[in-house]
Amino acid sequence: MRTLLILLRKEFLQIFRNRFMLPLIFVLPFVQTLILVYAATLELKNADIVIVDQDHSIMSQTLCSKFEASPFFSVEFQNSNYDKLDRLLLTEETKAVLVIPENFENDLRSGIKTSLQLNLNAIDGQSAGLINIYVGQTVMSQLSSLKPFVNKSQLMILPASIETHPRFWYNPTLNFKHYMLPGILTILVSMIGIFLTALNIVREKEMGTIEQINVTPIKKWQFIAGKLLPFWIIGIFDLALGLGVGMLLFDMPFVGSPLTLLVFAGLYLVTAIGLGLLVSDFASTIQQAMFTMFFFLLIFVLMCGMFTAVESMPHWAQVFNKFNPMYYFMLTIRSVLLKGSQIKDMLFEFFALLVYSVISISVAVWQYKKVQ
Repeated sequence: MRTLLILLRKEFLQIFRNRFMLPLIFVLPFVQTLILVYAATLELKNADIVIVDQDHSIMSQTLCSKFEASPFFSVEFQNSNYDKLDRLLLTEETKAVLVIPENFENDLRSGIKTSLQLNLNAIDGQSAGLINIYVGQTVMSQLSSLKPFVNKSQLMILPASIETHPRFWYNPTLNFKHYMLPGILTILVSMIGIFLTALNIVREKEMGTIEQINVTPIKKWQFIAGKLLPFWIIGIFDLALGLGVGMLLFDMPFVGSPLTLLVFAGLYLVTAIGLGLLVSDFASTIQQAMFTMFFFLLIFVLMCGMFTAVESMPHWAQVFNKFNPMYYFMLTIRSVLLKGSQIKDMLFEFFALLVYSVISISVAVWQYKKVQ
């Protein structure tokens, strides 16, 4: 036990003397939380849209006013020909072009079928889909005002209207920051566990100090524990720091139990540190470790469901995510913070992280060669 305490003291001294690691430990949580929560958003606001009103009726002007009042659109009115409108989309001057045809109001009141033309820049398919939905909702809300003008005979054959009152659970304000912040914290914990652990050991290899440890009677499990515990503590500290920043600045809810989150975060950090130790076993230089970690971390981040729902991925990608530990922690941290889930509600994710933590540490201990 005394040997382990000496190793822990040595690791903490080495970490806090490293000018490269200190900013990553204390500055990274603030930077990631403050910047990435705003940058990594899929919300659509102030999308540029050009409206061509060829009808100039009360109905079309009211519809245009609805678009101007919407927070989702930045409206510009033009009376250009179709070639000029296509040019606006081609040069990225606008995201969408809405054309209101002539006799739009008269046709609607007369029961004649009419249509609006909506041209979308669909290079960004997600934004185009959202714009299409928002435009449709705005137009339908305007058309609902036509009911009082429909004659009585038509009104009699219309089905009874159905009112829907949606109830949004777990994120009633639909605040996208509350959805993204747990994902940002997952990346933060992953970087602390994988990056700093691997870089710390590889740096010792380059400096030659690890050879001094290898010639001592220190056992392998003591060496691994001495490397694991400091970064485990730092990872928990940075997670708490990120949560505090999120709760103060973004009003992030914390519905669940801190103990439940600590259990899942602890298991995931053991897995991440084990991967970092494993990378350091094979890497001889910092450059090798960096490239290897970027390769795996980039795949884990893109596949874990932070930006794209896993259910929308191909079947093979969903199967691949079964081997992605970041995917399980992403699910659990969102469930604990927003839904108040407990361990009994996430037993599969709990045992998955437990298995991964045991495997990663066991392989790292087995792979580490005490004699270099």
